[in-house]
Amino acid sequence: MKVRIEWHYQIPKSKNTYLLTTELMNVQDILYMARDIEKTGRVKSLQFYDQMDSEWTKKELEKLLEKEAEEPQQIVAFFDGGYDKATNTAGLGVVIYYEKNGQKFRVRKNERIEEIDSNNEAEYAALWNLLLQLEELEVHHTDLTIKGDSLVVINQLTNEWPCYEEDLDRWLDRIEKKTKQLGFNINYKSISRKENREADQLASQALNEIFISSHSNLNDSEN
Repeated sequence: MKVRIEWHYQIPKSKNTYLLTTELMNVQDILYMARDIEKTGRVKSLQFYDQMDSEWTKKELEKLLEKEAEEPQQIVAFFDGGYDKATNTAGLGVVIYYEKNGQKFRVRKNERIEEIDSNNEAEYAALWNLLLQLEELEVHHTDLTIKGDSLVVINQLTNEWPCYEEDLDRWLDRIEKKTKQLGFNINYKSISRKENREADQLASQALNEIFISSHSNLNDSEN
């Protein structure tokens, strides 16, 4: 998560104050800067805002920094949705890589769902499932990268393409609300199907009713 400071600067021997704003910075750096600003004796108030313009107190940010050391970091996640038109069924595949306490982990998960009307809807459902998996890992208020091979989903989420289909728009709204709720700053990246082969395979397996659910410590496999 990145945060900015709004500093109401108090002019010495005057009632006048001026508003100074920093750029967005990581929490550790912004707290260091806040302590330096307080030493000036020229602070009427300091206010902290994240990328979503949600307000934080200094104490809340300090607690968040303490918790971050024990939570998933350096998160890169992949999603893919497969679609069977004959049965209106989708296979959803997600892969999550992250680090925690100096260890590297991987989550692999797939699911099969019904009443899906298109391949694009299957892709949106896969992304939604990915967000739920991140929530289950207790990931929140952090930066992360999400990769997928659906140009429609990636470009609509980044506002490069408009969304005219009502069914896709509903998924888009759900995803944006969940992202805001969890405090994610997501870098969406479009990749080729070959680069997305892990999630693609999981989606195909789900369509064939081969279900995978694993949470692995990758450091163990290296030893």
